[in-house]
Amino acid sequence: MSFDPACPAQMTDSDRSLSLSPEFSPLDMGRDLTPLPEYKAAGNTAVDFSGLLENPIKLHEDLKSGCGGQLWPAGIVLAKHMLRYHRNKLGKARILEIGAGSGLVGLGVARGCSIEIPLYITDQVEMEALMEHNIALNGLHERVRPAVLNWGEPLTQEVIDFRPDTILAADCVYFEPAFPLLLQTLRDFLALCPSATIYFCFKKRRRADMHFLAKAKKMFHVTEIEDDDRPNFSREGLFLYTFTARATAIASILPAVI
Repeated sequence: MSFDPACPAQMTDSDRSLSLSPEFSPLDMGRDLTPLPEYKAAGNTAVDFSGLLENPIKLHEDLKSGCGGQLWPAGIVLAKHMLRYHRNKLGKARILEIGAGSGLVGLGVARGCSIEIPLYITDQVEMEALMEHNIALNGLHERVRPAVLNWGEPLTQEVIDFRPDTILAADCVYFEPAFPLLLQTLRDFLALCPSATIYFCFKKRRRADMHFLAKAKKMFHVTEIEDDDRPNFSREGLFLYTFTARATAIASILPAVI
C-alpha cells in the first residue's frame, strides 16, 4: 500500500481463508462500516499461497511504518492469480509493484514465477526498510529491487529507465483523497509504456471505492479477469482487473511524460 494517512481493515496472517476482520475509516462513517479491530503484533509470517509456492515466502509484518506493513486480502488474491496463470509467461517482463508494503505480491512472483529480469517493489519511503528487510529475509536480492515511488509525483528516472510493462497493484484503493494521485501514476505508467498491463486487485470497503473504478473506466480499458477463484473472492467484495491504455489518452499525455 502507499499514501497512508488512515488505516482500513486488517487481515489475518493466514492465506487459507479470505475471512477478514471488520473495517473502519475516520473518513467514512457509512453504515456499511464497523469498528476497527486491534492491530496484531509485529512478527514473521510464512505464506505459500495455498500451496502454489513449494518454498513459502517469509514476511516480517510491522505496522510501525504504516498499514502497508501488514498482509492485505487483495495481495493474496493477486499473487495467487499471477502464480496460477502467469508462472511461465513473465520471462522478459519488466515487472513493478506499486504500494507494495511488505512486498507480498512482488516477492511471491519473484519466488514462484520464471522471470529473467529483476522486478521492483515500490512504496513510500516509510516502507523502504521493511521492503529491504523482507527481500533479505527471502534471499531474493538478485530478483527483487526496492524503490521509493510516491503516487501523483513524476516518475523517477530509475522507473523511467526501467520502463515497466507489467504493473502489479493490490489493495491500493482505500483512501479517497489519494484516488487522483493513484490514477495519475497509473496513467503515467501507461504513457511511458503504452503496451503495459496493470494487474489491479482491490477490496470494496465503502461506496466511494467504486467511484475509483468508475473513474478508471473513463481513463483506461478495464477488463475483469477470469480466475477460477473468482466465485470465492468476489463474495468477499474483492475485484480483479486489468487496466490497459486507451490510444486516444496515450496520444494526449505522452509528450508530457516523456
